[in-house]
Amino acid sequence: MQLPILAKALHGLTGSLYLEFNIPRMGRRIDAVILTGPVVFVVEFKVGESTFDRTALDQVWDYALDLKNFHEASHAASIVPILVATEASEAIPPGLRFDDDHVYHPITVGSNGLRAALDHALRSITGSVVEGQTWSSAPYHPTPTIIEAARSLYAQHSVEAIARFDAGAMNLRVTSLRIDELVDEAMRENRKIICFVTGVPGAGKTLVGLNVATRHRRELKQPTHAVFLSGNGPLVAVLREALTRDEVARRKSKGEKVRKGKAGESVKAFIQNVHHFRDEALVDVAPPIEHVVIFDEAQRAWNLRQTANFMQQKKKRPGFDQSEPEFLISCMDRHKDWSVIICLVGGGQEINKGEAGIEAWLDAVNAKFPHWHMYISSRLVDSEYAAGSALAKASQRQDAHLDDCLHLAVSMRSFRAENVSAFVKALLDCERPKARDAFAQLSTRYPIVITRDLNKAKQWVRSHARGSERFGLVASSKAQRLKPHAIDIRVDVDPIHWFLNDKDDTRSSYYLEDAATEFQVQGLELDWTCVTWDGDLRFAGSGWNYHDFRGDRWTNIKNPDNRNYLKNAYRVLLTRARQGMVLFIPPGEPSDPTRSPAFYDPTFNYLAELGIPTLS
Repeated sequence: MQLPILAKALHGLTGSLYLEFNIPRMGRRIDAVILTGPVVFVVEFKVGESTFDRTALDQVWDYALDLKNFHEASHAASIVPILVATEASEAIPPGLRFDDDHVYHPITVGSNGLRAALDHALRSITGSVVEGQTWSSAPYHPTPTIIEAARSLYAQHSVEAIARFDAGAMNLRVTSLRIDELVDEAMRENRKIICFVTGVPGAGKTLVGLNVATRHRRELKQPTHAVFLSGNGPLVAVLREALTRDEVARRKSKGEKVRKGKAGESVKAFIQNVHHFRDEALVDVAPPIEHVVIFDEAQRAWNLRQTANFMQQKKKRPGFDQSEPEFLISCMDRHKDWSVIICLVGGGQEINKGEAGIEAWLDAVNAKFPHWHMYISSRLVDSEYAAGSALAKASQRQDAHLDDCLHLAVSMRSFRAENVSAFVKALLDCERPKARDAFAQLSTRYPIVITRDLNKAKQWVRSHARGSERFGLVASSKAQRLKPHAIDIRVDVDPIHWFLNDKDDTRSSYYLEDAATEFQVQGLELDWTCVTWDGDLRFAGSGWNYHDFRGDRWTNIKNPDNRNYLKNAYRVLLTRARQGMVLFIPPGEPSDPTRSPAFYDPTFNYLAELGIPTLS
């Protein structure tokens, strides 16, 4: 039915037509792309439909945005999405609306209204003619969310198909290939290898880990079986649920009958909570079925004290004398032939007590596992990774190798501005000149604004999000005095609903009612964020003051580790957005001693001095 509609609508026009045009990042195909004059038309058909539901509108808008952001020949083009409901009554196309990047708002028409929509747009839009051959052969450089990446990789797409590899991000591929070489080397030489991969926030460490796990995912009896482990409960829950939903939808589209629980079984074997992996190894002393394990955010593994306390209180194992890294390595050391441990290491990401840092892994290998070969990112020497003297000691070993290929230097989270993490680091380190320079470089492509009005902040993210772009409220887990603004971080946010559910679900991030904390969002991302900034972290002229709300008042945080956790909490919150963010700093209330304007004004003024514009 689509071809006759297209043939009628395109009669007499010159240009190019592409059917079932592939969108790699989304794993979908556009029904039709029409290039005529200066316009790229993205057309989606809903055969037999008489209405235009929001999901369908978001779908065709998403296609247009995907081309604009990731298809090189579409960057400068005007893109008009059109939704055709074949049974809809005809109407004159509405006035054209577009945003700064010249992606137009979707046009809705019936089967006989497509030509009128094309003519209407062509009369209004000027520019250079889009040449078909040049357009169709242009490279496509997607930057997927971690959820999109997991879906594509689990469906056996290659990492090359879902991530861009321009000059700045080339080492994502280099790192993946290097890890594959180390796995092959370990298996070939009957060797045990541990490697440490570093990267800036959003650089793709988790993507690398998922890629390794999927490339070596086999039947359980095969020797290269791999598993992705994370102590980040929300990340594991969200990825598992996303993959399970995707698997159910994929099978149903093929006409198969499948239960969600059954579809989720294979997903659970692929992505596991590291604590569940640990607890199983406590009971079963046989070697794990996996020969390759990837530990995400390895620096967050528990130190000896935290592990021993847990073992005594929860597992009834008094006298347990191993840190979590040492015990996990010992589990993989049970293999008589070979095994590989891949530690993905983030800098400045420790946000909870008892996290050992990467030094505990190095200490464990140095002291207890001298027969393991170590391959260490050459950037692990940087202070932000806190590897300390253990790294110096490890570097003296003959079987320890510093490797440039194991560092991911460029943020992949924000496809609009790769130096967001540098800006956030300078902001939190109170390095004003660096922060100003970094903000000046990113502000034209990655909008950041500040405001004292929460309603304006919410309206800002709603107005910037298009299609199904996801937005939400985030707040520090110590932000206890945002309750007058109807933000209560004590409310238990389910990250599955918050990150995966649709706009009509009050539990989803879209509703801007429930604020997720650093614990729920670490490792995940949104397109747009509203970062709410409470009096727990206050600017104080040349540095920060750190506070915890106890009882009826704020108290100073004196412990250096706890101060670092709070600072890192804001680092996490400020690096969640792929496209832009608004920072809400409350105005305070003079009559309320727990919300004095003096707690908030210096922070707002500091951010404004860095060049961040105030939302009018």
